[in-house]
Parts: sequence; C-alpha cells; structure tokens
Amino acid sequence: MQTPFRAQDVILVIVVILSMAAAIVFPDIAAYFDALPFYCLMVNFFLSYLSIDLEDVRLALKGHGTQILGITLIKLVLLPVLLYFLFYFLAPQYALSALLLTGVSAGVVSPMISNMVRGNSSLVLVVVVVTSLLAPFSLPALVKFIAAKDLAISFPAMLKMLATVIFIPILLVELIRYLMPKLVGPVLKVRYPVSLAMFGVINLGVFHRYVSFFRQDPLVIVMAIIVVFILASVFCAVGILFFRKSSLENQLAGAVMMGNINNVLVIVFASQFFGPVEPLVAAMYMIPFFVLVIPLRYYHHRKTKKPDRQGEGRQTIS
Repeated sequence: MQTPFRAQDVILVIVVILSMAAAIVFPDIAAYFDALPFYCLMVNFFLSYLSIDLEDVRLALKGHGTQILGITLIKLVLLPVLLYFLFYFLAPQYALSALLLTGVSAGVVSPMISNMVRGNSSLVLVVVVVTSLLAPFSLPALVKFIAAKDLAISFPAMLKMLATVIFIPILLVELIRYLMPKLVGPVLKVRYPVSLAMFGVINLGVFHRYVSFFRQDPLVIVMAIIVVFILASVFCAVGILFFRKSSLENQLAGAVMMGNINNVLVIVFASQFFGPVEPLVAAMYMIPFFVLVIPLRYYHHRKTKKPDRQGEGRQTIS
C-alpha cells in the first residue's frame, strides 16, 4: 500500500516554508538572490519537461479531444473569471491570487501525482502540455482585461515573461533529445536535488522584498493558507464533476489536472508584476499541492469499495 506522501514531497514542502522564513528573517542575505528567481524557474521547467515525451502526448490525445478542449476552456478561462469575481465580492484582497492560481497551467509533475492516486495519467499529461502552451497567452489576457484593466500593467511584458520562461525550456529539451539524447538520463538523475535548490533560491529571491509587509501583518500568512485550501477544494471538485459521467480514473485525473497547478510560475510571475499577497498565496499552495493526495486516495478507496458493500448487502438479504 502506498503512503500518502513520499519523503521527497515532505522535504520539498519543508524547503519551501523554511526558505520563505529565511527570506523574512534574513532579508539582507536573501537580497543577494534577487535576480535569480526567473532563471531558477526556467531551470525547474527544463528539468520537468525533460521527463515528458511529446510522442506520448500525441498518443494520449487520441480519443480525448472533446474532453481536453472542455477542461482546458474551464481551467484557463471560465473558472478563473468566476472565482475572481467571487473573491472580489467576498475577499477582495485575494481576488487576483484566485485568478492567477486558477488560470495558470497544470503542474508538470501532475502525471506523477495522478499515478499516486490511480488516475488516468495519459489524460493528465496531455492537459499539462496543452495548458502549458496556452497559459502564456491566456493568463496575461485575463489579468489585463479582467483584474488589472485600470492598472498600468503591460500585456506584452506579461506575455514575454511567461512565453520566455515556458517555451525556451521546452525548446532546449527538444534540442537535447535530438542532438544529445544520452544526456537525458544523467540529467534526470540529479533533477530532484537541483529542483530543490531552485525552489529555495526562488523563495529567497522573492520574499525578502516583502519583509516589512509580513512583519506588520503576519495574519496574512494564515489567511493565505485558508485561501489556498479553499481554492484546492474547488479545483478538485470541478475536475471530478467535469468527468462525473466518465470512469473513476478520469475523475481522479480531472481532480489532479485542476488541483495540481504550476504555482511556482505564479510566484515568479506575481513577484514581477504584483505583490506581496499574490506570491505569498502562490507559495502557500505548495501545501495543498501534495496534501490533495490524501482525499483523492480516499475518494478512490470509497468508490472502489462501494460495490463490494452493496454486494455484501444483497447476500445478507438473500
């Protein structure tokens, strides 16, 4: 029986929290990392995309075209707008965070999470790639025309930032696969420690900028945790409901592709154009990112055991 968390997942969450704390406690030291988050994010994307084979995506795309189109439209357009306005009226300070986290692409490790909860990982893989390709265009458009229409935020600047950080790693991965395929294996072996270091540097480089804000209003950290768990619950519920008439594996895949998002991208993106609440909420999403494994495993267990209980009931009556 699989455990809810891997040791690596727990270590990652610890590194995220401790690096944020270090940036707040030692801002002068963390300031030395100020220019690095953008490049660290590109390194992380490169390492993550290296494990994705586009041929697998092409094969998985067959037979799921309509479902993928529907869930992509919900994820990148409809749900972000809905949650933005919902938070705008109920908790306006977190409305932009809701928009960014809802409208960002599915996380590149989502297929791994899907495997852990026995979801349809092929379907998740396709949505990861599709949303990664579309988010650099859709997310800046949502921000500009829905959330920041009255602010002097450049749409081309947002588009350039997201396109650079996503498409350059994808291009490098494909070049290495074509020109130096023998490098893929050795690089993947060091992916975890390198990614761990990149997460730490990103948080150090981002959160030292907001140290005075966090010290003046520490309650905002608690509120951020509450907000991300609300968002994660909504994301998973929408994913399951979208595939409610499909198989259990597809329902779990829907929950994973909606709930396991690219929150690290939001940390860096928000720190360049907004802040400090938006990067904080995005960083706190790392907690439900892995905690979601527990309720999704329970959902799988409950759904697979239900027929057995019904069968036992019928035997008792007879």
